[in-house]
Amino acid sequence: MILNLYFARRFAVAFLFVIGAFSVLILLLDFIEHLRRFRGKEVAFGKIVQLVVLNVPATLYQMLPLVMVLCSIMLFLSLARSSELIVARAAGRSALRALTGPLLTSLTIGILAVVVVNPIVASTQKQYETLASSFFSSQVSTVSISANGLWLRQGNDKAQIVIHAERANLDGTQLYDVALYEFDLSGKATRRVAAQTATLREGHWNLLNVKEWPLQSGGNPEADADQMRQYQVPTELTKEHIHDSFGTPASIPIWQLPAFIARLEQAGFSARRHRVWFQMELALPLFLASVVMIGAVFTMQKGRQNRTGLRVLMTVIFGFGLYFLRNFAQILGENGQLPEIWAAWIPPVAAISLSLAFLLHTEDG
Repeated sequence: MILNLYFARRFAVAFLFVIGAFSVLILLLDFIEHLRRFRGKEVAFGKIVQLVVLNVPATLYQMLPLVMVLCSIMLFLSLARSSELIVARAAGRSALRALTGPLLTSLTIGILAVVVVNPIVASTQKQYETLASSFFSSQVSTVSISANGLWLRQGNDKAQIVIHAERANLDGTQLYDVALYEFDLSGKATRRVAAQTATLREGHWNLLNVKEWPLQSGGNPEADADQMRQYQVPTELTKEHIHDSFGTPASIPIWQLPAFIARLEQAGFSARRHRVWFQMELALPLFLASVVMIGAVFTMQKGRQNRTGLRVLMTVIFGFGLYFLRNFAQILGENGQLPEIWAAWIPPVAAISLSLAFLLHTEDG
């Protein structure tokens, strides 16, 4: 038990050292990248710093597998050089038992990342996306899903328009049971439009079976209402913009994802990408443990052996290979070519199984 705690503490110290070094490096590189990105735009220096700070948590969260690879390399190479693994084996401690502390530590880090860090990253990423997009367009266009249906907001320097629809097709280009509200820049409603359907065309919404109520003060909206078979409303929205306005799944806290997925499907949209991301997050602790297992396979060697650089290189290559395999499985899951659970859980389970078989063969006979 004491030896397991010792190895776990060594792994935790290595993790803190690596994550601290990466934080400093990412801050510097991200700051330079944002300076280049907003060159020529009237963006205050403080806003750039704010963008960098908001973007760092998401970047570190994505780099957790790489951090785990480096932590496992640091730990097992240091234990091999100091002959502590030899002493542990001489005391009757097998290689797999020596892995207990680092594996439990990596699982704990993964669970904390999903439970605690994920909501923080989701909040900062959403703020980052909103703030960054405000510097590139003067048009105000947002899309949101609620229990009451789909809400869209678009605007320019003359008016703001809010569109509500009970449901939509899978790509959001056709809305059903539509209500449109137009406001002037002072926030006063100027008209209301109801339509059976609204189809997104290039540069406008095409409304069918329309009834329009003018809302100017002093009039009778119902008496002045006008019915039309077809009506067009100018818009800057595109199909891609509607999808992007939902934000990436990473911008939604994991505890809110099931409810968001239900609302998204109720509104008529496909939530496959979000379901895959949800399973990926649940599998993250196991994936981080599988990365540590890969590090142990190549660096947890008996005695002082040569070719340390080659072993480190093989660890990095196989770690990145597992990371890209996971991303490839995620793409297959999002495209519907793999079930969501398979896409999320097969890569870490396969990596742990192969690493375990190799360790049993080479280390424990």
